[in-house]
Amino acid sequence: MMGWRGRIGFLVPPGNPTVEPEMQQLVPRGVSLHYTRMVAHGLTGAHAGQEDRNRTQIEHIPENVELLAMVKPGVIVMAHTATSYTLGKQGEAELVARMEKQYGIPFITAFGSVLAAFRHLGIERVAYATPYNEQTTLQGKAHLESYGMNVVAHGILPNVVNIYEETPERAYALGRQVDHPDAQALFLSGVGMPTVDAINLLERDLGKPVISSATAMMWNALRVIGVRDAAAEGGLLLSGTAGPMAARV
Repeated sequence: MMGWRGRIGFLVPPGNPTVEPEMQQLVPRGVSLHYTRMVAHGLTGAHAGQEDRNRTQIEHIPENVELLAMVKPGVIVMAHTATSYTLGKQGEAELVARMEKQYGIPFITAFGSVLAAFRHLGIERVAYATPYNEQTTLQGKAHLESYGMNVVAHGILPNVVNIYEETPERAYALGRQVDHPDAQALFLSGVGMPTVDAINLLERDLGKPVISSATAMMWNALRVIGVRDAAAEGGLLLSGTAGPMAARV
């Protein structure tokens, strides 16, 4: 039987080419991965129209979850960070509660997984890096702050034409650009920009945990289905070697 240790379902934006290969890099043996494309219109990966695409995705999430639920996953992940920024704190909580009640399957978000990772590591002060435009970046900063996170620095990847055409090398450079001495961790937002291949190098060079939306959602999904394997890629969070940061200066 496929997924004899557990199954994870992902809701993926329609034009995103990054989620499937990065999740495959991180998944332990015996866990199967299953995907449904969300509904959005327009030029995917572009800054223009991002908010409209997010709202379209939100509108169609129940029918997407209904399809994904047919494979009987142990958890369903909304694999799109910026949709949480559009929802806001209350809207995100209501969506999670509604999907879980309607389908009887744990429902988590990429952003919610990042928050869970911060709590797990005792992180309160973060540097926040994005491939978005200024509007979406500031939405994300406000969303982090609404949960009590202290965003000590934030920055935007320059000269983005299409997020889905970005590279781990550019993600690495963005992380180095945005990091701040007061930050206990670096957060790379978004699952469209490839980050997994940059995480270990960034942690080695910055000397602190680096959490991306991709690594956080795999870590959280594995926790939900009760699989505790460590991963060589994906940084301290997935290797299980990071201790609490709350006491660090």
